Amino acid sequence: MTGFTLSDLEKTIAERARSGDPDSWTAKLFSKGIDKAAQKLGEEAVETVIAAVRGDTKGVVSESADLLYHWLVVLGIAGVKLDDVLTELERRTGRSGLAEKASRKD
Repeated sequence: MTGFTLSDLEKTIAERARSGDPDSWTAKLFSKGIDKAAQKLGEEAVETVIAAVRGDTKGVVSESADLLYHWLVVLGIAGVKLDDVLTELERRTGRSGLAEKASRKD
């Protein structure tokens, strides 16, 4: 088991976003804004689903890594902290998924 966490990745993304490095994909995504980052997130989600449907385990692993990275980029651009998402997930734990969904006002 690796000691690398999503929090580690969030920190790395934040550092690279601030770097202004023209060779940094992260810095480029941040400079292009939420629309481009969200587009990339959607593309990676679709690629992850395709790999899963095909039974491509290595593809699921690779595309999931891309998906998590782009998700954290979107969170960063949106000013949302990973801890806020984890707190929400923790709040939902202990409730049935159906009860939680029914309680939403969307």
